[in-house]
Amino acid sequence: MEAIRSLELIFLYKYNRSFKVHSTPKPSSLPQTSSMAATPGFLTDWPWKPLGSFKYVVLAPWVVKSTYDSVTSDAKDIDYGLLAVFPFLLLRMLNNQFWISLSRYKTAKGKNRIVDKTIEFEQVDRERDWDDQIIFNGLLYYIGIYYLDNAKHLPLWRLDGVIIVTLLHMGVVEFLYYWLHRALHHHYLYNRYHSHHHSSIVTEPITSVIHPFGEHIAYFTLFAIPLLTMTLTKTGSIVAFAGYVTYIDVMNNMGHCNFELIPKIAFSIFPPLKYLMYTPSYHSLHHTQFRTNYSLFMPFYDYVYGTLDKSTDTLYEKSLEQKDESPDVVHITHLTTPESIYHMRLGFASVASKPYTSPKWYLRVLWPFTMMSMILTWFYGKTTFVIERNVFKNMRIQTWAIPKYKIQYFMEWQRETINGLIENAILEAESKGAKVVTLGLFNQAEELNMSGELFIRRNPKLKVKLVDGSSLAVAVVLNSIPKRTTRVAFKGNFNKVAYSLALALCRKGIQVAISRHGDYQKLKSELELSGDQEKLIISRISSENVWLVGDGLSKEKELKAPKGTLIIPYSHFPPNNLQKDCIYYPTPAMLTPKHLENVDSCENWLPRRVMSAWRIAGVLHVLEGWNVDECGNEMFNIDKIWQASLLHGFTPVTKSFN
Repeated sequence: MEAIRSLELIFLYKYNRSFKVHSTPKPSSLPQTSSMAATPGFLTDWPWKPLGSFKYVVLAPWVVKSTYDSVTSDAKDIDYGLLAVFPFLLLRMLNNQFWISLSRYKTAKGKNRIVDKTIEFEQVDRERDWDDQIIFNGLLYYIGIYYLDNAKHLPLWRLDGVIIVTLLHMGVVEFLYYWLHRALHHHYLYNRYHSHHHSSIVTEPITSVIHPFGEHIAYFTLFAIPLLTMTLTKTGSIVAFAGYVTYIDVMNNMGHCNFELIPKIAFSIFPPLKYLMYTPSYHSLHHTQFRTNYSLFMPFYDYVYGTLDKSTDTLYEKSLEQKDESPDVVHITHLTTPESIYHMRLGFASVASKPYTSPKWYLRVLWPFTMMSMILTWFYGKTTFVIERNVFKNMRIQTWAIPKYKIQYFMEWQRETINGLIENAILEAESKGAKVVTLGLFNQAEELNMSGELFIRRNPKLKVKLVDGSSLAVAVVLNSIPKRTTRVAFKGNFNKVAYSLALALCRKGIQVAISRHGDYQKLKSELELSGDQEKLIISRISSENVWLVGDGLSKEKELKAPKGTLIIPYSHFPPNNLQKDCIYYPTPAMLTPKHLENVDSCENWLPRRVMSAWRIAGVLHVLEGWNVDECGNEMFNIDKIWQASLLHGFTPVTKSFN
């Protein structure tokens, strides 16, 4: 027993076992994650790892052959079990993705959360290849059907096969898995294999299948016992095979969710159920305590061999009592392109962990689902939804999304609906105790709601403060302009940020070129009061080597930028990056300090751990206790908010960029 537990004792002693459920421990109190097992053993990597995103080609010959055999066979000779393998693999992927999205949504809201600790990019990177085991299983399914005569032409249903699978799983698979799992916690195997899985203290559904290749071989051998028994006894059926594998997938995903979802009434109606079905909180204890709750899906053997964690019932009760989290800051964003649903944190985890660019080839393949989701969102998107939760110095930050796409913000007949959604979100945030609401992207468009002023007018007794973040956006752009710059040109649409930028630059003695006469006249009248109007010129010639660009910059005008031009956006959306010989800065944003937690996805097109200025502004308003609105024509003190951002650890992105 001591040999089995030795590595865990060292592990827990080294990293302090004192972290508690439902509290936010210091990052140093948790084990540091790694990209693989501590000492990778034999058969750690998957055979198709060198293929990268093209790993699915290993299935292609089998899919083609099975399809060809079915098409060329007479109707009575078609093997429907063989034909169903590929669609079944796709359904397994869809099932896994459903659990991923559900788990991320629930943990972002906070209700029934089990471990009040966050995940980071490193865990997402480690768990991005969760589909490897489906590819592996698919290959073995095809091989089994083609080379085992009893696996061919299975009937749709046989009761005796279902009974055999059920009994063998309960009596053989669960028992053998329990002892296999105990063996994997022996220091030799744990160090070489199983520690890779346990690198994730806070689990997500896909954590369930993140193991080295060699470990998956052992698991498949174990789960194949009921399937091979049915095959050899000629009692197999399509329903029994598919049902058993689906059961394994569902239980695996459910057990690794970081929220409790099994209601108490289930155990009240049938008390023995606690021996036959585990819960997410049950298995979560295995990932936090390491030496308890070894069972697969049925806790029976933990009861029998005395490895049940004593806090199992207590944690289950506490998790069910956990309420929705009350945020301090709510950032309201919206969907951008149709494919942006995959880039959200609730979408594809690996895609969301990288800056959003043009859709990848595999996302284009999903266009039927993309269009379906867009249609559903267009007609049935009636409320905002939580997509992300962050923690900053004990401050709770949530990001909510308006279910509207960028294109809809340009449709006049959609404006009242969008404003209604934003207003309802603001009122809901206030009811949850939020101190500040920030408006992201086009949710603060001047033509939509006057940079948020519309909501102040409609709700004069509003307690929550609205912040559009314009002051910090201005500060970021001002501090991105090289110090020796003498001339800048404004391109694209002129807005509140551009107006403040132009005034600040002229007062600093920098010549500002404006291309639109109306914007020029408005600025000139303001600058005449301070005598700085000579620094403002109207010019359509693109000779300046520093461009400040807003939304609406056409491709034709962007292509006229001189070679070596520094293009700095003050817009919410980045320019097209068409000029290869120009330098493009990101939209106004800053690198976040390390103590911002739960950063496992990118904010739209921004790099990892970079946050938009409009979003940061709300955080600063709460940290500094600034109980004021910044919306409409109101602009907060630019120097003051810039200094506050540096004080709290935010770093200019341009330093990292350069």
